[in-house]
Amino acid sequence: MNFHYSLARGIDPAPPGTLHARTVTGAVEAPPSPGAAIRFGRGEPPAVDLSLGRDDLRVSRRHGEVSYDGRRWWLRNTGQQLLRLPRGRLMHITTEPVPLDAGYTPVFVRGSGHREHLVELYVAGHDDARTPRRADVTLPPKIWPLNDDERLLLVVLGQRYLLYEESPSPLSYRQAAEQLAYLRPHGRWRERRIENKIEAVRRRLHAGGFPYPVLHDKAAGGPSDNLLHNLLRGLVESTTLVPPHLELMEEDSGS
Repeated sequence: MNFHYSLARGIDPAPPGTLHARTVTGAVEAPPSPGAAIRFGRGEPPAVDLSLGRDDLRVSRRHGEVSYDGRRWWLRNTGQQLLRLPRGRLMHITTEPVPLDAGYTPVFVRGSGHREHLVELYVAGHDDARTPRRADVTLPPKIWPLNDDERLLLVVLGQRYLLYEESPSPLSYRQAAEQLAYLRPHGRWRERRIENKIEAVRRRLHAGGFPYPVLHDKAAGGPSDNLLHNLLRGLVESTTLVPPHLELMEEDSGS
């Protein structure tokens, strides 16, 4: 359940600017009043308003705070471990407070071992009273156009992504050429041909509004090793490439 659940049930939404905060052990809310604050961590009230990681000594007794300055809510780290925000943004105890936009912001605290503790923050906005659209047709994901050769090549290069491995990386052009020479011996797959095809795909998708950088930024300079990663990541996230496409790598599929 998320914070929009109560709105969908027809309960009157909170006034714009109201902060809702929740962990697995509880939930609190605060009005947008100057000086209002919600503190979270391993400690007990009144040191904190919201309990987080009560049995995890990696979590500070008072690990973070969200406070209102009269205009907006600000998140600050008051603990020893980093806070992780969307898009990989990190906050140290010395980091300047971060303003919260209206809507949902998940905040993660790294705990012991592989544990992570989640604080869900939601700032009510003016659009929270939207009309429910439960019966409307679901919008499909954007599928990017690929021809058969391009799809096969990208599946080979991105097979680790299609296995949903943690922190995947693409095969090198040399590795892809060797595998394609075995799978499609009459396809004349060479590293140069692979490079040219990937370049053509990157240019075409960039022109179509691809969500991640896939072209060299000549003005900025610097390394571009992540361009192929960005391409594969975007194709997998959009479901343009999905696990059943791994069947294209079966030997002698008719090509």
